Amino acid sequence: MSDLAIDIRNVVKRYEEHVAVRDLSLQVPRGSVYGLLGPNGAGKTTTIRMILDIILPDEGTITLFGQPNTSVAVLDQLGYLPEERGLYKKMQVRRVLTFLAELKGLKPTEAARRIDQWLDRFGLITPEKDWGEAKVDELSRGMQQKVQFISTLLHDPELVILDEPFSGLDPINAQALKDAVLELKQRGKTVIFSTHVMDNAERMCDSVCIIANGRKVLDGNLAEVKREAGTRNVALALNGGAHNGVGEILRDTRLVSKLDDTNNFFELELAPAADAQVLLRRLVDAGASIERFELVQPSLHQIFLQRVGASGVETGMSGHG
Repeated sequence: MSDLAIDIRNVVKRYEEHVAVRDLSLQVPRGSVYGLLGPNGAGKTTTIRMILDIILPDEGTITLFGQPNTSVAVLDQLGYLPEERGLYKKMQVRRVLTFLAELKGLKPTEAARRIDQWLDRFGLITPEKDWGEAKVDELSRGMQQKVQFISTLLHDPELVILDEPFSGLDPINAQALKDAVLELKQRGKTVIFSTHVMDNAERMCDSVCIIANGRKVLDGNLAEVKREAGTRNVALALNGGAHNGVGEILRDTRLVSKLDDTNNFFELELAPAADAQVLLRRLVDAGASIERFELVQPSLHQIFLQRVGASGVETGMSGHG
């Protein structure tokens, strides 16, 4: 049996004059959480639809668990949460979930047991209200998203594909989904999710692939990706913010090549020939009240901006995702 959950080799997808995916190759190990990252229009959703055999690649091959992704037996092991949510609005929640579970081969009694477990876990059964008895359109957007997430997992799939799963969720609901994803990993399942929110990817992913303009610009284990990006970054926190003298130092391009300023916290990249100790000494001499000065690896957000910017992609680009 293959050690790879997904193996994509030299895949190309064209739409008339637009090339949505260009010679894409990537491998997703079993039992990992894998982030498919990129701006809108990068090719993420198109790639996911080819994995699911919803659309066919023009070139290249895709295998799942070592078998062609056209195999019904393989596709039955998948759970898919699409970016465009779709539930039957006028149906009762339990009936929708039962219908979808039976489509995946679950018997009604087992489906009912699993549905109640998930509804309870996600706070949709409370002493005051059993939201399983409500119609879908009576639920809030966050509740509907949790119901759709439940429908993705009811048949206990080996591979779970989530397309922008945290879109529109409040922090509490987003955390509930993150906890469920990490539990899936602990159980040996494979999770691939697409997002353009780097914080979620950084906290959850073992490996990431960044796509821009249909091309892969970065792929690898997240820890290695960050390590290779180096430690030319400084996390700086000041008590009271940057007064004129400090601001002048931070704008000195001989010391600092990039600066991200958030209130009293600064994330900066040292200039190529700069010495962190020289920067620290100048800040102290200028009278800065320093709460934190630490050499750190760049965040995934910074790496994303650097690599996507280098690819020349327009982050607001529309078209096939």
